[in-house]
Amino acid sequence: MSDRYSAEALKGFASALFASTGLESDRADVMADTFLQADLMGFTTHGLNRVASNLHWLQSGASRKRGEPHVLADRGNCFNWDAEFLPGPWVVNLAIDQALARAGEYGVVTATIRRSQHIACLAAYLPKIVQGNCVGILTCSTPAEHTVSPQGSKTALFSANPIAFCAPAGDYPLLFDISMSVTAGGYVSRAAREGNMLPQQYLKDSDGNLSNDPQAFAQGGSILPVGGVDHGYKGAALSAMLEVLSMGLGGYGRGDMVADDDEANSVFLQIIDPSAFGNSENFLRQTRALMQLWEACDSDDDSAVRIPGRRAWQLRKEQLRNGVELYPTIVEDLRGLAESYALDMPPPVN
Repeated sequence: MSDRYSAEALKGFASALFASTGLESDRADVMADTFLQADLMGFTTHGLNRVASNLHWLQSGASRKRGEPHVLADRGNCFNWDAEFLPGPWVVNLAIDQALARAGEYGVVTATIRRSQHIACLAAYLPKIVQGNCVGILTCSTPAEHTVSPQGSKTALFSANPIAFCAPAGDYPLLFDISMSVTAGGYVSRAAREGNMLPQQYLKDSDGNLSNDPQAFAQGGSILPVGGVDHGYKGAALSAMLEVLSMGLGGYGRGDMVADDDEANSVFLQIIDPSAFGNSENFLRQTRALMQLWEACDSDDDSAVRIPGRRAWQLRKEQLRNGVELYPTIVEDLRGLAESYALDMPPPVN
């Protein structure tokens, strides 16, 4: 079994790293907590794994350390910000906090953010929405990125375009975070780093041939859309929809000069207060019933039927109590950062 680390100690360590760049301590804390939340729920490619890249952006000036987002439009129930390359985890948390605060008055609050530095794991933002007894929808796209090819093409067009959703549903929420690519780019990068092949042919090489070799992607290939070879038109259609919601409504993306934006995101988020539509207990009665019916479905084998949110929520509770079990390469990277920044790596708790 791998070592476990105190969640609070990991958050403090990551926060100290970010603060060492000159970022204000409260913003550093928000960033650190966001990355931690991802690992708590098992989203290991976009949690603390992204500390190093965010440090680089802060040090190089690619991320703006100070200032507020530029408000482009605000009608109360909807608003649009230009983050102007503020750190993604901080600015998205700020937008969600504002949306949650307004949801009691407006019922539904929708926001877009352009030019947010990379926002990492979308699922990491969902716990606070669930704890606010609201439904949340969050998606982002990357204007400068072309990694996912439409069905029937070898040309990379879309970014990964993840979407996350959460809804209170009793003992655990309905919660998911899925890319519109058949596998996330983080898993392709991890396989390349570890010298492994992908479990299936999730990629096309530059000539359009199917491949499970991550080097095919590194050498000008692309990732298949959700639905794969046979039904990838569905993933491509959803990718287009999410780019309209994020880039289109935000007013910045494919139609602009974005080559220098690197991994900066266009963001769409929507917070829904179920009580605006009637008795919130009626809402919970329906979501609980759905989850109970899902749990009662007969499994194909001896394993439990997979329900989005159950494993992640249970893992989060367990790791907050017993310590976080980090993916081995994350431990390796954090130890390297501890040495480089002359900070003490948190000791294992087991």
